[in-house]
Amino acid sequence: MRGIVAMALVVLLVVWLFLSMVSCTGDRPTFIVEGAIEGAADSTLVLEAMTLEGVQPLDSVRLKDDGAFTFTVEAAPQDSTASPEFYRLRLASQLINFVVDSTESIRVEASLPKMATDYDIQGNEASRTMKTVSLLNLQLQQQLTALGKNPSLSIMEKNEQARDLVENYKLTLKRDYILRQPASSAAYFALFQTIGNQMLFNPETNKSDIQFFAAVATQWEALYPYSRRTENLRNIALRGLRNTRQARGIDIQLDGEKVRESGIIDFGFPDISGRERRLSDLGDHVVLLDFTAYALPQSQERTLLLRELYAKYHDRGLEIYQVSLDTDEHYWKTMCEQLPWVCVFCAEGISNDMVQLYNVQALPTYFLIGRGSEMRARQEQIEDLNAAIEAEL
Repeated sequence: MRGIVAMALVVLLVVWLFLSMVSCTGDRPTFIVEGAIEGAADSTLVLEAMTLEGVQPLDSVRLKDDGAFTFTVEAAPQDSTASPEFYRLRLASQLINFVVDSTESIRVEASLPKMATDYDIQGNEASRTMKTVSLLNLQLQQQLTALGKNPSLSIMEKNEQARDLVENYKLTLKRDYILRQPASSAAYFALFQTIGNQMLFNPETNKSDIQFFAAVATQWEALYPYSRRTENLRNIALRGLRNTRQARGIDIQLDGEKVRESGIIDFGFPDISGRERRLSDLGDHVVLLDFTAYALPQSQERTLLLRELYAKYHDRGLEIYQVSLDTDEHYWKTMCEQLPWVCVFCAEGISNDMVQLYNVQALPTYFLIGRGSEMRARQEQIEDLNAAIEAEL
């Protein structure tokens, strides 16, 4: 009898462990991709993840007569390393790109033979914008193919017109999809567009292209400071800056490990006594990083505001790191001589590579950096600076 009871207890324990495992698996966050592809019966639809390591197949389905499909996918953990992730549906050579920011549902309606161009996607606005970017890319490739087949043009004329077509496409992406919303997933997607097997943007040696990588990197730094995609953007931008500086005969030493550990892009400029003061030297403080010019009409009023913030929060751990982009160094020294916070001078002004890496488009521009050197937000994202500082202290 005791043996039977013991065996029953063992069985119950095994069942309990199995149910626990199933329950834990079921508790993992997921997102759903569903829809229908008309005219695709007996075709195989593949769901693929666009990772930093390359394309990774996740799942596939053999479509039936109605073309309906549903993929349930385990979402990335929503922790400090999270960021939007990119995916695509592939049927033969036709592709539909989309992005998932959390556990949302994506719905796609399409039909063959124009699945890649004539489709509707619902679930988030970024995926719809990515569709527009992809269609512009396809249009460009069609134009380049037609140009190559034009018998009335010389090789030189074809090359010149092809260059103009590519530059116009790049200009459209920069103006309408990157600068307009540099924090968006669509801006990230636009940066990595390709023509054939070549990247459209050259973030290694083209200074203009590097600035656009830097613009997106700065925004993602504030929103997703520890994600691998942010780290990748940041490293690409820094590598491009180093390459272009070395090409001009200027050596730049960038501590990649320090950048990754701190979560900010570190830099240093001289203070009023000529001593270099680095942003990372402020350690475990909440930092207001302020790019400004003392010659601005509103400078005195702004200085009073900063004095109030400094007096109110400095004893609790607030530091101000203020970068002057004035053209007159003597004037800057006169104006900041009595200020209690860190004041440094950037002789190159707004054209400085590090200033551009922070995407400073206008003055003044400030960023709020949390304890542990975590980029929290830039001024456009902060409605109440006092409340934002309070939340970090």
